[in-house]
Amino acid sequence: MHYPALLAFFAALSSCATGIASAVSKYDPRSSHIDYTTVTGYFLQDEPATNASSFNTAANFGLINRTYTTDPTYDPSGKKTQWQRFANQIFWLNHDAPHGTQYKLLYIGRHGEGYHNAAESYYGTPAWNCYYSELDGNGTVTWADAHLTSRGVAQALAVNAFWASEIKNQKIPRPQSYYTSPLTRCLATANLTFKGIDLTTRHPFVPTVKEYLREGISGHTCDRRGSKSYIQSAFPSYKIELGFTETDQLWEAYHGETQVDQDIRSKAVLDDIFSHDHETYISITSHSGEIASILRGAVIPSYNFIDIPDAFITYSGFAMYSLQFSAGLLYGAAERDKPLLAYRDRNKIAPALMQDEICG
Repeated sequence: MHYPALLAFFAALSSCATGIASAVSKYDPRSSHIDYTTVTGYFLQDEPATNASSFNTAANFGLINRTYTTDPTYDPSGKKTQWQRFANQIFWLNHDAPHGTQYKLLYIGRHGEGYHNAAESYYGTPAWNCYYSELDGNGTVTWADAHLTSRGVAQALAVNAFWASEIKNQKIPRPQSYYTSPLTRCLATANLTFKGIDLTTRHPFVPTVKEYLREGISGHTCDRRGSKSYIQSAFPSYKIELGFTETDQLWEAYHGETQVDQDIRSKAVLDDIFSHDHETYISITSHSGEIASILRGAVIPSYNFIDIPDAFITYSGFAMYSLQFSAGLLYGAAERDKPLLAYRDRNKIAPALMQDEICG
């Protein structure tokens, strides 16, 4: 099992020849694209010598202890923290960047243990994949759109404590925007992660629920989200993106999306966030499979989130990545207002492969 991890992406967003579109322009994939490449030199996990299987970023999220060209004027006495100096570096990178280019830092957190995780551990992966995962529960607990277990709650609160410590002692930049998967385990983890944290009044914790940040869509009932009305009732302070349907239009029993199709929607949601959010520090709460898909779409190096041992994906296990990307014509309001059903139409929803590959 893999439990809460915090990933961060240092990114540069720049417009292609098509330039930055106005708020009412429609997204045209034929004339625009976003490319992702790694920006090295800031985090240890981007260094070739870093061993992903044993690397632990609890110490300052893996931020390299180094000097920056902006240090002499910003911190001549050497009293600022590494994070304060890095934040100043980002500020000047944005200040001096070519027209249409922005640098961003993303914090991506994985949800805590859910009842579906506990059930898979209890029954074993083969039995879980072949039978129990297709049920809503076992009469004792429910794992459809799984809630957090007590352990999952404790894990999220541990991340909360880590954030509080980093803000107080290291002066790490606080998130300015927040996004979350629509599945309950992420909705709850996001709340527990930032509840009571010393955030700025200008950027309070008001996350936006985005459909495409959900886990890989399979026949497992844990991947079926609750209704829009449920989310609004259970998390009334959250914002829900335009086009979010009342019921789950993407999940279908005994069917699942292919990895290729998941990567398509993952890149689409990442493109959408970066195309419309002009803040520098952004938080995303999602799932291990979806985070891995985002990393694939962002062409992150071999440092693979999925392959990190369980002991790493705990309170002391935080990972950071950096990336650079260039953006073409941005999505516009007219396109975003459309219902999020086009993906289902073009996605090749295929019968779940687990019956052949796992169940024999």
